Amino acid sequence: MFEQVLQEVETQCREERIPMLGPEKAEFLAARVEKAKPTLIVECGTAIGYSGLWMLRVLKRLGSGRLITVEIDADRAHRARDSFKRAGVADLVDSRIGDAQEVLKSIDTPVDFLLLDNNFSNYFPCFQAIESRLTNPATVLADNVGIGANDMADYLAHVRDRYECETHWFDIDLPWVKQDAIEVSSYRR
Repeated sequence: MFEQVLQEVETQCREERIPMLGPEKAEFLAARVEKAKPTLIVECGTAIGYSGLWMLRVLKRLGSGRLITVEIDADRAHRARDSFKRAGVADLVDSRIGDAQEVLKSIDTPVDFLLLDNNFSNYFPCFQAIESRLTNPATVLADNVGIGANDMADYLAHVRDRYECETHWFDIDLPWVKQDAIEVSSYRR
């Protein structure tokens, strides 16, 4: 059932032009989650749950860890929750609705994996809102650094100046973009 739900969500994203990673970047994300074996992942920008499903599949396979998702659009958040439930991983996720900057301030447990995939200009404010709860070390992934670099320039300058970072480029097959990148930062105090 999990694979069926994942395919349905991918199809809905493509048909409705809902931003998503696409399978190329999602496989990379899943491999990073597998490598990090996080206790807590925080995702900013859930949409209807595509990337969340990829991360939750890894957490389920690992037998540990949980995911907090944040989505500002209530309808999309409810659709994501439904997808998580139908895929059998709802017990691993805490789906929150609201502005990520504000929601992140309410998280009081250590975060060892952060995915930034919301409004590009919100990456740096979101990072600042959760930074004091990031573990040492923590893995931080920022999506869309190819297409959104100008709008997230403050975030990129901050992490590239302070942490070990890598930019990974992908040729992707999405209706709205054919090439994009993910920035991986190893956060250390």
